[in-house]
Amino acid sequence: MSVRALWIISHEKGENVSVRFSRRFATVEHRAKSLAGSSYIAVPEENTVLQLLLTELGLSDSEKSYVALRDDCLHRQRSPAMELRVDGPGKGILWPVLAISQGPLILACLPLVDAPVEPRPPLASLLSVSQGLTLLAGLQTFLLGPGGKPDSEGLASRLAMLPAILLQVCPLGSPLDVPILGAPATPTVPIPAGNQKQPVWKTGLHRGRAVVNVALIETVRSMQYGNRSRQDLWDVYGTVTCKCEVEGVLPNVMVTLTLPPNGSPLQDILVHPCVTSLDSSILTASSVDNYDGSAFSGPYKFPFSPPLEPFRLCSYTSQVPVPPILGSYRLKEEENQLHVSVTLKLHESVKNSFEYCEAHLPFFNRDQMGVVDVKVSSGQLDVSKEKNLLIWALGQKFPKSREVTMEGKISFSGPTPGPTDSLCTELTAYIKLYFKVPDMTLSGCSVDQHSVQVYSSAKPRIVTSRELLSKEYFIWNSTGTAPVSSGQMML
Repeated sequence: MSVRALWIISHEKGENVSVRFSRRFATVEHRAKSLAGSSYIAVPEENTVLQLLLTELGLSDSEKSYVALRDDCLHRQRSPAMELRVDGPGKGILWPVLAISQGPLILACLPLVDAPVEPRPPLASLLSVSQGLTLLAGLQTFLLGPGGKPDSEGLASRLAMLPAILLQVCPLGSPLDVPILGAPATPTVPIPAGNQKQPVWKTGLHRGRAVVNVALIETVRSMQYGNRSRQDLWDVYGTVTCKCEVEGVLPNVMVTLTLPPNGSPLQDILVHPCVTSLDSSILTASSVDNYDGSAFSGPYKFPFSPPLEPFRLCSYTSQVPVPPILGSYRLKEEENQLHVSVTLKLHESVKNSFEYCEAHLPFFNRDQMGVVDVKVSSGQLDVSKEKNLLIWALGQKFPKSREVTMEGKISFSGPTPGPTDSLCTELTAYIKLYFKVPDMTLSGCSVDQHSVQVYSSAKPRIVTSRELLSKEYFIWNSTGTAPVSSGQMML
């Protein structure tokens, strides 16, 4: 696998955009030209790539409600493997351009595809795509650090290190087998004698107290309509992130994921390249297949030789029978007022202990809020009239009944118009839930401290954690229209 070009872009919510680093690999580009022949599309200048990427990611022309290249119904966005339409003398389509975004950075690369362009091969068959994403993920970890939000000086210093880093992990545009990134350094402890040889991708060795940290995060998304004619949708996906500070050139670690007897089997499992072996039954479980109760339900064992930096050991999906919070949302128009009625019910299987839980009710395409006469049965209600937004802070627990309600009326008689949205017109409105439940997963998946095995000279301290997070958790007004998907929610 080789990379034709690499770009690192910084931005602030689509503004103050600049290319902080770019690199082209001439030898790889020569191979791309030979492979493509007459269908060869050259990599354009970085300013052109920047504009095309921002358009494809929806970060350009934010003031325009419709951009043909981005919003046309015939255009289907495919992330993170996108196609960029290049105009001008060398016009054509660059594919697959891989891009990942976190915080202030967008990282993108164009891998070399060693296959005929037409007919276009499926992404799943291209090793260069998965290896290119692994390279970008490693770069992201190196640049942003474990917290994901570096200070500007720290980011600038790490960007300055990138040329040296790429010489080690991506010489001549060809990432090494396990392209995990760390600051260029000589080994901090002598390499022990024996048959083990330090791999070139491991730029240093750990010295100090041994610690293994394993974090399991499950994320739940939902679209609830409160209408029998529309099917409610929800999905769950999880990630296991590790940071292993253990001595040795190639220490071996084993992490085991377990499920309770009634847990939902893990599906669509993807693992990091450092995993050394895996039971084939783990990889064959797919959410596309009909679940017949015979799926492998663990334990899921992942043996690996860890890199120095934090990394994502694996990801998975899980089919759970119900969403954690069921909601009902009804709006009724009365002259220049809205009558609001909301019910939220916490499912009995969910732990009633939140780190936070909030419900946001925005109102678009109306005048600013005037009188807000709304009562809640639990929690605290904050009103932002400038944003036409109700924020219902439910706190850390639902009441004993596990049900909360909101009732009241809102008048929109402010002196200026409120915020607008092209989708939420008339009675099309939604509630968006934000919550985090520590020490819980919907699938029941967990990492037992005692099941983490480390084969190293020093006994490490094992730290494990798990939590449930909401993302894109919507409850739509049942008396208005709402966007409806024709299939499963897509990850």
